[in-house]
Amino acid sequence: MNRYRIIIPAMLILLQGCAAQSQLISDVEETVTYETLEYYLYYPKGYEEDEATNYPLLLFLHGGGESGGELSMVKTNGPPKLIARGKEFPFLILAPQNPHARQWWNTRAVKQLLDTVVANNRVDTNRVYLTGLSRGGGAAWEMAVQYPDTFAALAVVCGMAPVPYASWINKKMGIWVFHGTEDQSIPITESESMVRRLREMGYDVRFTRYEGVGHNAWERAYSEEELYDWLMEQEFNNSH
Repeated sequence: MNRYRIIIPAMLILLQGCAAQSQLISDVEETVTYETLEYYLYYPKGYEEDEATNYPLLLFLHGGGESGGELSMVKTNGPPKLIARGKEFPFLILAPQNPHARQWWNTRAVKQLLDTVVANNRVDTNRVYLTGLSRGGGAAWEMAVQYPDTFAALAVVCGMAPVPYASWINKKMGIWVFHGTEDQSIPITESESMVRRLREMGYDVRFTRYEGVGHNAWERAYSEEELYDWLMEQEFNNSH
């Protein structure tokens, strides 16, 4: 188990008013936010011996049910669950835990953790992949928007998908979306609307619908061996 403390500096512009006389005053306050992220980091077979090779890395963001509590909860679903059952992957997997049971992912903190892991391991920075399910799927969409030059591929499973995000996502990034048609927590229309908009804008997007499946579409999505083969084919391309 690893613990990583994030310190996020930020500048906040404060607008202050005066009761006696109406004024608009500019001021500056430097704020610091602390976030403690526990995480699992998986190394593929042969990593230690093959010192000349840089490996791809998959960042996995879990859902709301695994937030808070013990780190072992992260192994409930997705790639960490498969690893616990003995599956081997050809890339590193970074799986942090959202420490807040009822709060959104702090994606800035996650990005700082990712940067630190990449800097301290042999990672191919052109082959960093991003995936998430449910609440983590929504956070994955957000990270794809906030950090368009980081990820070579994005795989989202039943995540909330604000359609305006489509305008900010790197068009050269591979995208694969999964959703169950009977999802009562996050309706499939979330993914349908986003995929439709992305395709209208010229994105090449894969979309897998699981007929009759509810919110737990991740059980089938992360069991798709084709998903991991597809990820390994993706490489960041910033050429015009």
